[in-house]
Amino acid sequence: MDSSGEDYEIRQAIMTVSDRDTCLRMIKEIAHYHSIHIVCFDAEKLAGRDHADAAIRHAQRSILSTKPISNSFEMEALLFAAGSRQCSVAALFGIHEGENNMFVCSYPVKNEVWTTLSRHMHFVTETWDDLTDNKISRLRSLFGITQDELETVGQERIKDLVLERIALLEVNR
Repeated sequence: MDSSGEDYEIRQAIMTVSDRDTCLRMIKEIAHYHSIHIVCFDAEKLAGRDHADAAIRHAQRSILSTKPISNSFEMEALLFAAGSRQCSVAALFGIHEGENNMFVCSYPVKNEVWTTLSRHMHFVTETWDDLTDNKISRLRSLFGITQDELETVGQERIKDLVLERIALLEVNR
């Protein structure tokens, strides 16, 4: 399933990475060739597609405000995905060595980039929005969500708590 904002598109992909730095250079070269930004989010660390979408929208606003946290759109999006001002934390929300389930964003939208990227990753239509017990535990750890918070709002609203953390980054910078 594709998700489109006003001027970006997010798709889901699976990719095996043997060397993270080489892979990042390749993605950067593809982005440069197509005159776009490509952001790859680790889907295992996100509370679904809405999380990736929120990170992109916040990064767009931040960059357009001329007061971004980082010096690149890609890192800005990862910072918002992580709900952190620390690049070392944000990098954990990007690609890693091994098999990656990713939300991949093209900003702005250029359809030909998906053909180029498909030589390196496999795009899928399955949904990754399910919040299993393992994912909930991971999200609680990554975003500092307490048991009291979950008991107050209900475990089914953990995505809302994560999106709140992202929004707070913009407010508290």
